[in-house]
Amino acid sequence: MLKSAFALLVVVVLGFAAPANGQEPLRFGVGLFQPDKEKNDATYRPLADYLARRLARPVQLRTVDTWEGLAKSLASGETDIALLGPWGYVLANHEAGAQAIATILYDGKPEYFAIMVTHPKSGISSVKDLKGRTFAFGDKGSTSGYLIPLHHFMKQGIDPDRHFSRVLNTKHQAIETQVTRGELDAGADYNRNRNAMIEQGLIKAEDSRIFWTSDPLPNDAFAVSADLARDAALVAKIREALLGLGGALKANPGLLPPHYGGFVAKDNAFYKPIRDAGLATGKLAPRK
Repeated sequence: MLKSAFALLVVVVLGFAAPANGQEPLRFGVGLFQPDKEKNDATYRPLADYLARRLARPVQLRTVDTWEGLAKSLASGETDIALLGPWGYVLANHEAGAQAIATILYDGKPEYFAIMVTHPKSGISSVKDLKGRTFAFGDKGSTSGYLIPLHHFMKQGIDPDRHFSRVLNTKHQAIETQVTRGELDAGADYNRNRNAMIEQGLIKAEDSRIFWTSDPLPNDAFAVSADLARDAALVAKIREALLGLGGALKANPGLLPPHYGGFVAKDNAFYKPIRDAGLATGKLAPRK
């Protein structure tokens, strides 16, 4: 599934920082957590620089603007290490053996929530009220924007293509913006994105209302490609650097965005709930 689309992947290289020492740079892929690539670059370059210093090796930052694209990049070997959403990680693991080595902490916890939002004047107070309305998913590599809400709809016996008047897939930030403007009746998002957009003044809290929240989901994975996973010594160094980030944040809070407190060691087993949802929706093929 992923391999067939590798040739279509377009990756923007945003730069790297580390002293040249003759080693090939580690290609670090990051999803589009921020509203645009330029802001994403500014936000995650400090993390790339931190890893470069700790590993004494160049680290090249790459922003990929879809979660599906980042999963393909990690699975294809175009990216060596990546910070990506849970569903994207599960896809890369399932298709090409990418391995999670840590999970990011948000407000001290390795978990977050998928949500559904609507405009306060929409009259929507539950999933039952969505019939005949417009609804937006995130891209098909998104955990909270696609997989988890789709799984919930399926458990409720809802076929989105028949239940809604119009269905579209777009970026998380666009979903929040269009919902607050009343251009969409409802859409899927995640609590971290909504919080960040409110704090940055991109939307107003009173213009967006959460009417559904998922069970806790495993947070974003820091994963390594299957090829890099074979280098146990390097993987151990990367994990050690990530686990040391919490202490480094005390001296340099700008290493990560607000609310993020570092990483905790986790492996593939932590993402079982996402894998189960992928299998249940038929979006992940059972292993033979």
